[in-house]
Formats: sequence, C-alpha cells, structure tokens
Amino acid sequence: MTLFTTMQANLLSPIPLAFALGVIARLVKSELSLPKDLYASLSIYLLFALGLKGGVELSHASFDAVLLPAGATLLLGTITPLITYATMRYVGRFGAIDSAAMAAHYGSVSAVTFIAAQQFVQRVGTPAEGFMPTLLTLLESPGIHIALFLGAMQRAKLQKAAGTVTGGGMGAVLHEVLTGRTMILLVGGLFVGLLMGGSGWTAVSPFFDSGFKGALMLFLLEMGIVAGARLGDLKKVGPFLLAFGMLMPMVNGAIGALLGTWAGLSVGGATVLATMASSASYIAAPPAVRLTLPEANPTYTLTAALAITFPFNILAGIPIYHTIATALSS
Repeated sequence: MTLFTTMQANLLSPIPLAFALGVIARLVKSELSLPKDLYASLSIYLLFALGLKGGVELSHASFDAVLLPAGATLLLGTITPLITYATMRYVGRFGAIDSAAMAAHYGSVSAVTFIAAQQFVQRVGTPAEGFMPTLLTLLESPGIHIALFLGAMQRAKLQKAAGTVTGGGMGAVLHEVLTGRTMILLVGGLFVGLLMGGSGWTAVSPFFDSGFKGALMLFLLEMGIVAGARLGDLKKVGPFLLAFGMLMPMVNGAIGALLGTWAGLSVGGATVLATMASSASYIAAPPAVRLTLPEANPTYTLTAALAITFPFNILAGIPIYHTIATALSS
C-alpha cells in the first residue's frame, strides 16, 4: 500500500471525517457543540476503556516482550522535549519560558491521537501490540517534567535577578500531573484490567468495546469544533510556529518509529509509538505549565498543539508514520 492510498483510506475513514465535520461546523458558525457534561463523559469513557483493554492485554504479555519497548518509550520521553526546546529556543528564537512550555506539550502525548493511531493500524491490517496503552502511560509525564525543569531553572534565574518568587514548585507539578484525570483513568484502568484479566473483560466488553468507535467519533466531532475555534489564532503565531506544528511531529515521529522498530515492535506498534512521539498534549500539559510557568503564552502552545499538530496527525501524519515504520521494518 503506497503512502497516497494509505492517506486516502485514512481521510475517508470515520475518525478524520468526524473531525473535519466539526471544523467545518465551526467555520460556518454553526451552533453545533457537545454539552460539557457529555464531552467530559466521553473522555472518561474513552480513557478508562483504553486503560482497561491495555491492562487485559498486558496480563497476557510476557515481561520480556514489554521490556525493550518500555525502555524505548522512556528514552523517547527524554529526547522529544529536549529537541522541542532546542528548536524553539535556538531556531525559533523564542524565550526560555515559552520554549519550555512548548517542550512540555510536545514531550507529553495526546491520548486521542493515540487512539486514532490504534484504530488506523487495525483498519489497514497491521494491528499494534496489545500492551501499547502501557507505553502511553509511560510517555504521559516524563517529557512534561523534563521540560518544566528546564523552564523552572530559567525562571528561577529571572526571579533571583528581579528579587521575586512566584509560581508552584516541582512537587506541586508532580502531584498535578500524576493525579490528573488522564493518568488516574489510564493507570487505574491498566491495573483494573490487569487484575480482572480476560474473564472480567468478557463481562464488560459489550459496553467498553462495542461502543468505543461511536464514542470516539462523537469526541472527534467536538475536537474538530474546538480546533476550528482556534484557527483564527494562526494569524498570531506566525509562519515559524505553523511550520513547527507540522515538521516537529514528523521529526519526533520518525525517531519514535526508529526506536519502536529497534525495540522489536511490529509495524503497527512502531506506527503507534511514532504517533505518540509526534503528538502534543493539550490535556495533561496545560495545567502543569500554568502552575509552574505562568508567564508562558498559551496562545503559542495551545494553537500549535490543537490547531496545527492535532489536525495534521489525524489527517496526514499517522499514514506517514505508518509508511516510515513499514520502510524501517523491511
């Protein structure tokens, strides 16, 4: 399957179509939007289902099968924020605080993009390993902490020079990230799934498995509306961030595909790991950044993550990472 046919198949699949409809609805100023409670409920359902299924699959996996991919994931969580910070700071000439904030977003992972990648590799006949949600939880927070550590050091220097001290400490950031909804649902779901095993999953799968794709479509419809609302911010972020939001994911994605292939993942697994590396967090990272680096400009980070990188990955990035992973495996 060529890149063109893969991208064509992706664009005509339910998830990108639902996302595109949401963007269009926003552009034509439709009143369409999901109620806040429904949006929150869908996110809880999707994340918990993801954790449960990953835990069940992990109960069937051997320690040896998970060890190398887990190590590659942790290495990835170290590399991506450092590359992002250096690119923003020394190529884009942004300040240290804004560079660290962007590194926190791109060092973490978008769970929704991860789910979209999982669905894609299944659809094209190269399913990923069942323990991929375990790798998702491993990648969720290291990048945030590395990036915020860089920003906090620079911020401390500026505060020392100015004689002021504000903002939360790293302990508060750690608590914010580790007790956030995403981590509780993913990690908690993994442990619940691991303990209940296949027999327990059989009992609840009609709810958590059968309705998953439909719930995901509704969620992506709302994400399209949210992303469409931020398209106007593209005028504020400038051409550098527009290019950054598409090129940075491809760099991180290529590294993810390379490390995933090296760790012995299948084509589907390497594609999903690449997608995780390429994605940018817009759930876990923003509150952590706000707590530690309140001076950071959210227009830069949220517009890049949500209005540029997220649509790019959903519409085009995932097929590209699949092509890279296929080439590396051959």
